[in-house]
Amino acid sequence: MRTTPRIKGLYAVTPDSTDTALLLEQVLAAIEGGAALVQYRNKPAGETLRREQASALLALCRRRNVPLIINDHLDLCLAIDADGLHLGGTDGDIAAARSQLGTDRILGVSCYDRFELAVQAKDMGADYVAFGSCFPSATKPAAVRAPLHLFGLAKRPGVAVVAIGGITSENAALAIAAGADAVAVIGGLWEAADIRSAARTFSNLFMQDKDHDFTQPATV
Repeated sequence: MRTTPRIKGLYAVTPDSTDTALLLEQVLAAIEGGAALVQYRNKPAGETLRREQASALLALCRRRNVPLIINDHLDLCLAIDADGLHLGGTDGDIAAARSQLGTDRILGVSCYDRFELAVQAKDMGADYVAFGSCFPSATKPAAVRAPLHLFGLAKRPGVAVVAIGGITSENAALAIAAGADAVAVIGGLWEAADIRSAARTFSNLFMQDKDHDFTQPATV
């Protein structure tokens, strides 16, 4: 039986950036502030830049014992031996991805505002399901809004629920109180004047759980 990693805490989703050195500096600050997971997401990047940035981030995350999840690109995840994959609604077959990822890597799936997608994703092998946009989002201003009660509905053994979309230090507690195991943050983290401090603020919201156990990366 597959051992499901526990997803909990601040989930840092990278900004679109062509400056790899700056990206590494920003992600390091987020990790030092307590980020439990990092997702590499750079929609405009070409294949060469994606490979360069993902490889550099993986090396950084491995040194810090933080899982690196690749957004959308299963081939890239497998090529660099990243710790997991995140799929959007049209990014590929969940069951097929689970089969190719094997049992040790994390698989997450965007479910937007649809509970039935979360049920399907779990049945096909997802480790976590993400609902959002939970709040108005500058990254995706036209994104469908996901009601917070979905987090409680989607609670199931063996699958975590992640909140994404418009997450700030002011509203993150609402998602956590509704049942979110993790909060995926973009603008609220990278646009902060002090990324390390912002990450610490988000991470501290989870410290009420004395038994927290952040996800560990796949065996190197």
